[in-house]
Amino acid sequence: MIQRGVGKIPGCSSIEINNIVHEFFSGDGVHYVSTALHRALDELMKELKLVGYVPDTSLVFHADIGEEDKEIILRYHSEKLAIAFGLLNTLPGTTIRVVKNLRVCGDCHSAAKFISLIFNREIILRDVQRFHHFKDGRCSCGDYW
Repeated sequence: MIQRGVGKIPGCSSIEINNIVHEFFSGDGVHYVSTALHRALDELMKELKLVGYVPDTSLVFHADIGEEDKEIILRYHSEKLAIAFGLLNTLPGTTIRVVKNLRVCGDCHSAAKFISLIFNREIILRDVQRFHHFKDGRCSCGDYW
C-alpha cells in the first residue's frame, strides 16, 4: 500500500490554551513531547488504573509485540496527550476542549470518562463523528458512537 502512495492518516488532536493552539500526534510521546508531559501522562495512567481503568489492548493491531508495549502505544494516542497537556496547563475545574481529526478509539473514550471523574473536569472532545461531553465519569453519547 505504501508503494501506491496509500497510507494511514495519523491521529491529531488540538487543544487551545491561552489563545495558542497545541497539536499532538499519536505516537508523539516517544520523541516530541516534554519531559513534564511524559511524567504527567505516566502518573495519569497510574491514577486511572487505581480507579478501575483497564487499557483495551485489543485495539492495537501489532501481533508481534507484548501487552506492555501495546499499553505504551495506547498511552500516546493524541487525545490522551492533549488532555494531559490540558490538565497540566489549566486551572482545576476548567473545561478541557479537544478537537481530533479521526474518531476517538474505545480506549481513549474510556480513559476520558475516568479522567473527568477523578479530576472533576468536563472534557469536550470533538471527533470526526460527534461531540463527546465527558462529565462525572459519563459521556453524552451514552457510550454509543
